[in-house]
Amino acid sequence: MAIDEYLSVESRSDPKAVISYAREQGVRIVDFRFTDLPGQWQHFSVPLTELSEGLFRDGIGFDGSSIRGFQAIHESDMLLRPDPRTAFVDPVLQVPTLALICDVVDPTTGERYTRDPRHVADKAEAFLRSTGIADTSYWGPELEFYIFNSIRFDQNVHEGYYHVDSIEGIWNSGQNGSPNQGFRPRQKEGYFPVPPVDKLQDLRSEITLALIEAGIDVEVHHHEVGTAGQTEIDMRYDTLALTADRVQTFKYIVKNVCYQRGFTATFMPKPLFGDNGSGMHTHQSLWKDGTPLFFDAKGYALLSDLARWYIGGLLAHAPALLALSAPTTNSYRRLVPGYEAPIKLAYSARNRSACIRIPTYSDKPALRRLEFRSPDPTANPYLAFAAMLMAGVDGIRRKIEPPEPMEIDLYEAENEAAQRVRDLPGSLDEVLRALEGDHAFLLEGDVFTPDVIATWIAYKREREVDPIRLRPHPYEFFLYADA
Repeated sequence: MAIDEYLSVESRSDPKAVISYAREQGVRIVDFRFTDLPGQWQHFSVPLTELSEGLFRDGIGFDGSSIRGFQAIHESDMLLRPDPRTAFVDPVLQVPTLALICDVVDPTTGERYTRDPRHVADKAEAFLRSTGIADTSYWGPELEFYIFNSIRFDQNVHEGYYHVDSIEGIWNSGQNGSPNQGFRPRQKEGYFPVPPVDKLQDLRSEITLALIEAGIDVEVHHHEVGTAGQTEIDMRYDTLALTADRVQTFKYIVKNVCYQRGFTATFMPKPLFGDNGSGMHTHQSLWKDGTPLFFDAKGYALLSDLARWYIGGLLAHAPALLALSAPTTNSYRRLVPGYEAPIKLAYSARNRSACIRIPTYSDKPALRRLEFRSPDPTANPYLAFAAMLMAGVDGIRRKIEPPEPMEIDLYEAENEAAQRVRDLPGSLDEVLRALEGDHAFLLEGDVFTPDVIATWIAYKREREVDPIRLRPHPYEFFLYADA
């Protein structure tokens, strides 16, 4: 039985009720999960007999110096404090296991840890309430990803390569050696052919059912534009920190269901040259006292002044935001012209060539929202959502007017207005420099702290930008080996 069917919303915050649920469901193991600074889930497990009401209060220790972006070795002792509201029985493990998402706590102060991404998300929601602008923000991320049959890669002093393969890959249309039944989506034609061209329908359905079992409501699943298994499964929108929790659970379940079925899933933004990349289009809106604040029947695309200023904040801070929401060197292989990539610093109704789109499927006030299309699923969702909210709130507080909306294909337009539309930065190094120069809006309300910003920038440069910059690229041999 799913925990939502067993416990009311109120009782889910009661550790005693969660422990009783676990016992009745035959749980044997409890798994404590938390997110490191770059955005990967980490975990360790205890027998159910070790889970007590006191543990929810006092926490359980771990070595913070072994976690990316956390503590130095001389200050390594840290605590995890499980949040009972996050409990679910893991649908992909064979041994019955209760999963609990945890907050990270400094044992010397008893306070939540500044570099715990979940803490940043909670502080962003509290800051929004403190402004009086709104009391709730809703978030609906659309995570795209590829499902391959294999991924091989290596990097040594004398070689560097990658090789991906997929039963759906159009490049396998001429493959011999076994019966070749054909039916593969051509490049950029994966949206929406039925089986047998779409060979992953049942696998996506299995993933969807596992997500629902873990408490994540799914609205739709489908094949995406790319050949070779590009996929999208959309979850129901919810509040900021809760949605970030679900993104982490979503990625975990996708990877494990695929792995168990002999496939491999990757949320890498651009795994294939010449085909669409994978984004995390992020729908967002503000509410107060149960009333949507982004709707105005007289506004452009039914947007209120407040929504327009929110967009102004996102566009004004977009280069810095990308350091947190498109945070890998590979992100900028995706953010190039074409391939539906949102690289233009503009907004528009329906227009997918702008980095902010206003969905127009319905004119209901509750559905009036904006879609920021530049983020991708390598982002740490807690940090990315929090940063977007802080940028939008800054836009509202300062009444930042965005450029005029653009109703044209910005990839093809040649008129003067289109030429004035700026492009997003083209590399991780550029957006890290932007974040260095533009992060005061993130420090408001102590949501992001200076040590979080500094640690993030240093980590990305030392672990990602510099290692990529120093290594020969395979295509350089094509260009220069005969020099």
